[in-house]
Amino acid sequence: MRRYSSHNKGEIDMQTKRIMLGVASALALVTIAVSAASYQVDTVHSTVGFAIKHLGISEVHGDFTKFSGTIEYDAAKPEEFKASGTVEVASINTGNKMRDDHLRSPDFFDAAKFPEIKFAVSSVQKEASGWVVKGQFTMHGVTKEIELHGELAGPIQDPMGKTRIGITAATTLNRQDYGLTFNKTLDKGGLMIGNDVKISLNIEAVQ
Repeated sequence: MRRYSSHNKGEIDMQTKRIMLGVASALALVTIAVSAASYQVDTVHSTVGFAIKHLGISEVHGDFTKFSGTIEYDAAKPEEFKASGTVEVASINTGNKMRDDHLRSPDFFDAAKFPEIKFAVSSVQKEASGWVVKGQFTMHGVTKEIELHGELAGPIQDPMGKTRIGITAATTLNRQDYGLTFNKTLDKGGLMIGNDVKISLNIEAVQ
């Protein structure tokens, strides 16, 4: 049987400690990587929609078909939720080409001059009714803080083994606050287009 001197035993103990330290460091790095995981918005399974009053009696609904976004989410620390997104104004779609072209014009969004709408989350808070999300919203060259109310679902594993989360959120904006002032007065009073715009987000994001 091979015998080890106290000197050799000390070397073995030192090697063991180094190995254990290496394993611990690797596990720590894995933990950090998981907590800092980034999700990308899956545009195929997401919508950025809006609705606005027409003639004071009904609503016109539309959406933007081109957008992108990144979300940082750790289920163990939901209060550290971060997200940012960009919408291409020219992708506005209300189902009517003439109306959509008018919305892209200087009368409304002026898509040539202000091609993007942006939002960046600054804080989140869990309340009994759901999540309250605050952030900086930029549209038509104007940036203001807005507040959305919504829900977050997941994370889950999809059939392909990818991790996904789902977010629904909504808010109401006054378009006048962003310089979108075009309107017409009806013959019998009232406005053709409402000022309040309902924004609805239905987002699915994947790692």
